[in-house]
Amino acid sequence: MDHQTHWDPRTYDEPRRRLVPDFDAFYGTAAMLVEKTIPEGARILDLGCGTGIFSEFILSRSPASSMTLLDQSVDMLDVAKTRLQGYSITAVQGSFDEVLPAGPFDAIISSLAIHHLSDEKKALLFQRVSGALAGGGVFINADQVAGLTPWHTDYYRAMHEEQARELGTDDAEWTAALERMSIDQYATIDWHLARFVEASLHRCDTFFKRFGFAVMAGWKLPT
Repeated sequence: MDHQTHWDPRTYDEPRRRLVPDFDAFYGTAAMLVEKTIPEGARILDLGCGTGIFSEFILSRSPASSMTLLDQSVDMLDVAKTRLQGYSITAVQGSFDEVLPAGPFDAIISSLAIHHLSDEKKALLFQRVSGALAGGGVFINADQVAGLTPWHTDYYRAMHEEQARELGTDDAEWTAALERMSIDQYATIDWHLARFVEASLHRCDTFFKRFGFAVMAGWKLPT
């Protein structure tokens, strides 16, 4: 991956509801898209799964699915395995900017992870994702995005901070968040959707957006 973000899995989850705008709608919208797409007993791949927050949203709606969890961090995977121990899961340590686990998958998902890659590597990943999807499968990237202009990005950041502080984020927590975000590599929604199309995904659109957080999806045509 282009840079390493070091998280402590013991303290990763607790600030999420303060720092991810409209947390339940962000993850819930993505989980709904998966639920409406996949067949019973679907195979799903979570890229950069972290502690399994996103996978839990999906498996709680689609409990008969099997989830492959991919993350570089053994510690994160250990937390995710504990969180999801009641479901059918397979944990794989590795980077998603390399070879993906063998598909095909009915859904490939990722949340707040792909923005760590350069735009070139994002585009290459989307090509690999398309190749690993089953016909009719969906790719969902719930991630942070850039605004159309630097002004928009700055305005999103100001609104993001205001909401986070209303939910209890203090100076130390926001400063730490800014430090992490300063090394992230955001792209616009339009850029993402164009790359989805180039990767032979269809019906590509944005299904949720709040400040600089968006849920973007595209489908592979049925075979």
